[in-house]
Amino acid sequence: MFVAIGILLIIFGAVMVWFNISYSPTKTAFKTDIKALTAENKLDTDGEVFSEEEFAHLPDAIRKYIKNSGYIGTPKMSYIKMEYRDVAFKQGRNGPDLKIDYTQYNFAAQPSRMAFIDSSMFGIPFEGYDYYQNGTGGMKGVLAKSVTLFDQTGEDMDKACLATYLSESLFAPTMLLEDYISFEEISDYEVRATITYGGQTASGIFTFNDRYEMVSFVTNDRAVTNTDGTMEYIPWSALCSEYKVSEQGIKQPSKLQAVWNYPDGDFIYFDGEISSISYGY
Repeated sequence: MFVAIGILLIIFGAVMVWFNISYSPTKTAFKTDIKALTAENKLDTDGEVFSEEEFAHLPDAIRKYIKNSGYIGTPKMSYIKMEYRDVAFKQGRNGPDLKIDYTQYNFAAQPSRMAFIDSSMFGIPFEGYDYYQNGTGGMKGVLAKSVTLFDQTGEDMDKACLATYLSESLFAPTMLLEDYISFEEISDYEVRATITYGGQTASGIFTFNDRYEMVSFVTNDRAVTNTDGTMEYIPWSALCSEYKVSEQGIKQPSKLQAVWNYPDGDFIYFDGEISSISYGY
């Protein structure tokens, strides 16, 4: 009896140590992928800065956004890194509420986006890895650092990841100068953007306020995964607000929400404040 209890205590102790050490196979894979991508996707823009002339072919709203945000005269970036802390995150309309830390990288040379979720469920570590590279996207969830809860892939996921990448393209204007994104003016404050890459195409509408801050991106090209594993195309919105000027003099949003626009009401599943934005050159 005492031997059995002792063995259980040893196992419990080992599990707790595993939960609390910093090492994680998923996090290690994320860091390894980022290291490779930052080396492979470096733009040949050393010493170059943005000029107004480079954006002259784009719709007026985009040009005003670029100028009013303070990008003109700043160095051209190869990638952007965005970090969020304590994001209110919901896993589905009937899923649990979580607090997550979220770190993402978006690369400009070719559409690539990597994001890592760090959280816990009932005291057990929960990690997520969203990825899009070489035209292939996926979303993976891991519990207790070793149990894969889901690993979603396929053409619908490829398209969804491409649409997500497009929604964030204004945060790193080098992406706007690449030939995989095109724009169409709808009105003084609305622009349709289309991205084509890896055999997939996704589009959406950027909306700006009267200060030419980008306040929303709406697309019909992201599919939501239902509880039975099927995927359904529902309008999706990314909402930006509370713009602030960074130390580099660039005006950037500090709050971002991701929303599924269901017919019976909006479902905000990601509600977070951006803790930092940095660039790689």
